[in-house]
Amino acid sequence: MLRLSALTVFLLVGLSGCSQPLLEDIQQASDYTYQIGPGDNLTIFVWGNPELSTSAVVRPDGKITFPLVEDLLASSKTPYELARDIEKVLTTYVKSPQVVVMASGFKGVRDQQIRIIGRIGGGGGGVSGGGASSGGGSGGGGGIGRYQGKSIPYERGMTLLDVVIQIGLNQYADGNRSTVIRNFNGELKSYGVRIDDLIDDADLSANVLMMPGDILIIPDAYF
Repeated sequence: MLRLSALTVFLLVGLSGCSQPLLEDIQQASDYTYQIGPGDNLTIFVWGNPELSTSAVVRPDGKITFPLVEDLLASSKTPYELARDIEKVLTTYVKSPQVVVMASGFKGVRDQQIRIIGRIGGGGGGVSGGGASSGGGSGGGGGIGRYQGKSIPYERGMTLLDVVIQIGLNQYADGNRSTVIRNFNGELKSYGVRIDDLIDDADLSANVLMMPGDILIIPDAYF
């Protein structure tokens, strides 16, 4: 029932001539499966071999290292895929290894993160005037500048409101001039979104679905 309501809202908004995310993207998000990214914490269980069970952090180059396994690529793989790869390596040392991989401290790959830049509140790498700082990254650190940036992992069913709750808005933000940039079938497309209407007027038609890899730009307000 909720799915039908969401589709109905998107159809009505589209007919009114407003630029809103494409209906096809809803199916794209429904196929979402989390992929391991640099900075993720992994817990690796090798059944029957507690001495091989361990934890590992995915390095910036996307690889992990733990007993008997050196420099194994983990980034862009699902936990299931990585577990199967580890089993292949361990067959040299263990008979019929069975491995389970669990991820935590989620950061994910960049193609699945939602990246936000502009007049937002909270952490993130600062962008001052016209150049990006070397800070940033998922979750971000502080940073003082004209603009702030932050990356957050996508969650299935995430909406614009969910993103705003995580990032906060600066008092100088113009939420109704915000833009979502989305890669759809290899083509970058821009969609206007209305954050101010969503929050100030409780206009739920402005609460659009977000997609893996979206970039949200929140500009300055004019005074």
